Amino acid sequence: MTTVIHHNPDCGTSRNVLAVIRASGTEPTVIAYLQTGWTRPQLLALFAAADLTPRAALRTSKSPAEELGLLDQAVSDDALIDAMLAHPVLVNRPIVCTPKGVALCRPSEAVLPILENPLTEPVYKEDGTLIAAP
Repeated sequence: MTTVIHHNPDCGTSRNVLAVIRASGTEPTVIAYLQTGWTRPQLLALFAAADLTPRAALRTSKSPAEELGLLDQAVSDDALIDAMLAHPVLVNRPIVCTPKGVALCRPSEAVLPILENPLTEPVYKEDGTLIAAP
């Protein structure tokens, strides 16, 4: 298994996580999920591997979640997944898969425990804040 990042290049956290992965000496497979979309089996497998519920993986800010009525706790997991399939932006990101595990990497530091290799250099967020150092 190689390292995979479900990435949104317009998201600062996603860009930061990609930089952390690369600083560990790994060039991941980058999936631009906003363009490719999701499949139901893919989402179910990712959520199971990351120990996430669809509600926990729901992106509630800067997404159509509120206008679609998805913030109501009565909305079922199946309905959330249907909405995520129709609107890929509803899945929070980045989700990273490595041989060590799968994680929703918010905050950026959440990727550190699943990196295949240790960092080879310090990594900073775009605002200059240190994420991690070797």
